[in-house]
Amino acid sequence: MVLTGWRTFLAVHRLGSLSAAAAELGYTQSAISRQVAALEREVGVALVERQARGVAPTAAGEVFAQHARGVLAAADRAVRATREAAAGRGMVAVGATPSAAAGLVPVALQGLEAAWTLATGLTAELEDLVATGVLDLAVVTDAPPGLGADARLERHRLGDDVMHVVVPLGHPAARAAPTSLAAFAGEVWAEDNEGSAALLRAAAATAGFAPRLELAAADLAGKVALVAAGHAVALVPGLLVPALRRDVVAVAVPDAPRRAILASVPAGREWGEPVRALLGRLSAALGTPSSG
Repeated sequence: MVLTGWRTFLAVHRLGSLSAAAAELGYTQSAISRQVAALEREVGVALVERQARGVAPTAAGEVFAQHARGVLAAADRAVRATREAAAGRGMVAVGATPSAAAGLVPVALQGLEAAWTLATGLTAELEDLVATGVLDLAVVTDAPPGLGADARLERHRLGDDVMHVVVPLGHPAARAAPTSLAAFAGEVWAEDNEGSAALLRAAAATAGFAPRLELAAADLAGKVALVAAGHAVALVPGLLVPALRRDVVAVAVPDAPRRAILASVPAGREWGEPVRALLGRLSAALGTPSSG
C-alpha cells in the first residue's frame, strides 16, 4: 500500500472534511477523494461516510486510523533512522509520561550521542507503542491501575518518585511544612486523572481521612492552575516539582504516596548503544544503578 493514501486518510479523519484536508496537504479536493477511494479499495471496506457537512469515519475507519498512526510513525522513524545511520549516528525513539517529560527525560537526553525523538503520553499507550516497535524506550510509572504482566516488554526500575502537595502562595503549609498528610484533611483537592486520585485516597486513608475531591481538571497544568488561584490543593509528582509555576509551592510531606518510575523496552531485543546509554543516564538521574 502507498503510504501517501494513509496520510491523506488521517488528515481527512482528523479534519472531518475533504476540502480542509486538500487545503492542508496541497491537493485538490477531487485528488483527496480519489486517494481515499483508492485506499478503501485496497483495504476492502468503507473507511469514511459522506455527510451533509463533511465526512465522518466509519467504525472500520476508526480502527484503521488507530493502526495507521502507528504505521506512519514507524515509517517516519525508519526514514530518519536510516539517514542517521548513513551519517554514522544512532537514533532512539523515546516516550515519557508528562511528569517525566517535564524534566527527567530532557535532562537525560542532554549530550546523548544519537539523534532522538520524544513522545508524551500515558503509561498504557506508551507501553503499547514500545511493544509494537514505534518507541525504543518509554519512561512510565506503576501508578494505579498499575502495570499488568506483558510478555512483550521488559521493565527496568529506575527509582521512586515521591508525590508532593501543591498549595497556593500564602497557604500555611507553604511557610511550615506539616508532618502528616492529615494536615490537609479539611482542604478541597483538585485532580486530573484517576491514577493520581487513587494514590491520594489510599494515602489519605492511611492518614485517617477521606479527601474532598471536589474539582476535576483536564490535565496537570489545569490542576496546578486551580491551586494557584486558591481553589484547592493538589497532589503532583515529585518529578514535576522543578517545572512548577512560581505562584504555587510544592510541600514535601513524610507520609505522601510514592510510585515507581520504570523504563519499558521491547522484550527479547538487543539494546542498541543509544538505548543502553539513555538507560544509564536515567538511572543516574534517579540515583539507581543501571541494569544493562
